[in-house]
Amino acid sequence: MARIVQKFGGTSVADMDHIRNAALRTKAERDAGNEVVVVVSAMSGVTNRLVDYVNSIGSLHDASEYDTVVSSGEQISSGLMALTLQDMGIPARSWLSWQIPIETDATHGKARIRRIVADEIAKRLGEGEVVVVAGFQGVSPDNRITTLGRGGSDISAVALAAALEAERCDIYTDVDGVYTCDPRIIASARKLDKITYEEMLEMASLGSKVLQTRSVEMAMNHRVCLQVRSSFDESPGTLVVDEDEVVEKEVVSGVTYSRDEAKITLVKVPDRPGVAASIFGPLADANINVDMIVQNVSDDGASTDVTFTVVQDDLDRAKAVLEERRDELAYAELVPDPNVAKISVIGVGMRSHVGVAQQMFSTLAENGINIQVISTSEIKVSVLIEEKFTEQALRALHTAYDLDAS
Repeated sequence: MARIVQKFGGTSVADMDHIRNAALRTKAERDAGNEVVVVVSAMSGVTNRLVDYVNSIGSLHDASEYDTVVSSGEQISSGLMALTLQDMGIPARSWLSWQIPIETDATHGKARIRRIVADEIAKRLGEGEVVVVAGFQGVSPDNRITTLGRGGSDISAVALAAALEAERCDIYTDVDGVYTCDPRIIASARKLDKITYEEMLEMASLGSKVLQTRSVEMAMNHRVCLQVRSSFDESPGTLVVDEDEVVEKEVVSGVTYSRDEAKITLVKVPDRPGVAASIFGPLADANINVDMIVQNVSDDGASTDVTFTVVQDDLDRAKAVLEERRDELAYAELVPDPNVAKISVIGVGMRSHVGVAQQMFSTLAENGINIQVISTSEIKVSVLIEEKFTEQALRALHTAYDLDAS
């Protein structure tokens, strides 16, 4: 007997037919003698509709009431899943976050889980009951419903798997695993049998939509074995595991992209100590995350051009923050550019192989694609390019690193 956590995303519970299909996956695990916890997202499109309802009232809404509204989609899904399992003759009960409880901080909209009191859940599992949990939500110290941010049901599932010491956490979605690149763009992309936590974390943070970044980080910290599987076929998925469980490590495991990038250049900022802090400090205070950064000395030698990227949704706020401080920063011009994309190559094999970055740069040059910004880590190289070259860059790099399916 094993303890398994299954998470079904919005497309997997999009309607009653999909919910019945997901319930059959749960029944199969239980019939195999396993204890099963099911975590569900809201039905596809429901959360967006709830957000629209709130936004129609006004942009300056009460964050606590916002969470109350947008978390209700998961309540519906969990109840319907429990009812469907019961109809199949399986004892099942739905649970909301406050009933478990899943305790979080009070940061509404992006709450972080502090503790899960899993005693009652474990007791119910031991009695043969399937536990169905509404994902995406928690409860704050003052007993208000919180939400965990977009993709928060992944976080719920991994956190429960860690708290319950589950053997595995299966993430069911509309793809059958993790691929070397987006198969919608690269038809020759290969599905990976295994990928390391670090590689998956980089992929998730650099544009891959398969898993939510915080959920991968949590799985890595608590050594929760993840499996990405399709809700719609029986093929094996991709296991996300420790590096020592991957026997043959690819130099490059995947190529990812993100179009959700915007570039800002501050032209002719005075070149003096503390200038970077004076730029990026106010942005951090405004909760604007800065990613890639490059600084070049201007032609006059007395000033510098500072270029950095933010997510597109933060572009207007970042401009406003910097324009408010124009006199203090003394830059000549602020140049925004939303028409960029970030392309990244990722692989733990980079640690022991040289020339990965050089191959990336030369491949892009051969295709006439200019690199605007570069950032690196131990297992990835990212570049910023014009958005219109995204697909061309992906195809060229995927082939250059021998990732095409044979």
